Amino acid sequence: MTTPSVSTRRIVSLAASAFVVLAAEPLFLLVDTAVVGHLGRIQLAALGAGGTIMTLLAIIGTSLEYGTTGRAARFFGAGRRDAAVNEGVQASWLAVLIGLLAVVVGELLAGPIARLIAGGSNAVASDAESWLRIAILGLPGVLLVLAGNGWFRGVQDTRTPVRIVVLANVGSAIASPVLVYPLGFGLAGSAIANALAQWVGALLCVLAIRREAVPLRPQWLIMRKQLVVSRDLVLRAVAFQTAYLTAAGVAGRMGAAQLAAHQIGLQLWEFIALLLDSFAIAAQSLVGAALGSGDVEAARHTAWRVSRYGLAAGVVFGAVMAAGWMIVPLAFSSDAAVQHQAHVLWPWLVAMMPAGGIVFALDGVLLGAGDNAFMRSITLIAALLGYVPLALASLHFGWGLGGVWAGLALFIAIRFVGMGLRTRGGRWLVVGESV
Repeated sequence: MTTPSVSTRRIVSLAASAFVVLAAEPLFLLVDTAVVGHLGRIQLAALGAGGTIMTLLAIIGTSLEYGTTGRAARFFGAGRRDAAVNEGVQASWLAVLIGLLAVVVGELLAGPIARLIAGGSNAVASDAESWLRIAILGLPGVLLVLAGNGWFRGVQDTRTPVRIVVLANVGSAIASPVLVYPLGFGLAGSAIANALAQWVGALLCVLAIRREAVPLRPQWLIMRKQLVVSRDLVLRAVAFQTAYLTAAGVAGRMGAAQLAAHQIGLQLWEFIALLLDSFAIAAQSLVGAALGSGDVEAARHTAWRVSRYGLAAGVVFGAVMAAGWMIVPLAFSSDAAVQHQAHVLWPWLVAMMPAGGIVFALDGVLLGAGDNAFMRSITLIAALLGYVPLALASLHFGWGLGGVWAGLALFIAIRFVGMGLRTRGGRWLVVGESV
């Protein structure tokens, strides 16, 4: 049986690696948001609209990432590293196929979707469409990196993903301001930097998997199984993105200043959420490996320990954001109206973080256990009965951006209650190489 001390050391090791990997791209996006923000409110709002669409198109890739981690971790826990790595090979093939299809669909629908998100602003819609048509060319690279992260985490490789993500995103963080300002590409420079980062990361992931002693040919049976596992995760991701897309659309109809401030708040929230998610990544890998080896007590112990770590981290981040109430928005926009709207959403951003730390930790626990059907259901309930109705009501009743962010807080609260009760029970503790 895994002892608490070993479990703690392994959680810290995996979480530290995941922290760097998860922080790198959001840090680049924050830099990119700050760079574009000083072009003006129209360009910042366009980046918010285009970024929302890119996230929507990457739904299947994110689901593939988490599904691959869970399957690979169980094989790794059962002592079958070759089978675990092969999950990464097949996930990479799926990433290429799905990514190319998504590029075609995205190019066809870029204009209509950009206009839908931007509301009545033709200037924002036009800039968002232009940004998206360039950035979307990096989408297959995005999915390849997500597939790579999935199997790296499954085999508890803490070094390779750090090297890949740091190299790709540091290069892009340097390229973005150079392309936007001195070279004069403006908003398009941001899109070019995004696409370059994704393809550099994808190439490094492909090179990493080629070094493993496993066949690289596609195996359709395994890919079909991965798609089945991903089905519930795709629905879960659709619920997330439906909620975020609705909120962005509502903010866009309130005005360019509201949409720009929403972009600032959402990037900060997603940045901190992904940092808190580092404990979830550790939990997913360790819980999957423990259940793959039949060690139920290690899985249960990891679940509650990682939840406590998530709570502590959430409290710390909440305190930091509370202290930065006046200063942080200034880094992203010099527009007084945008800064005012950022202050409107700020109390909600701060208040969500402690509960968010626990929620993200339990995400990893239940995904690592393969409890995907429950994760799908609780997310759909929280999004469709919580976040979306409250966001729409805020537009109808004139509650402003604060109402939109109250919806996000309700989304977190519903998941917090549901996932906490689920983890207290034992139905998620299923042992074996697969579920």
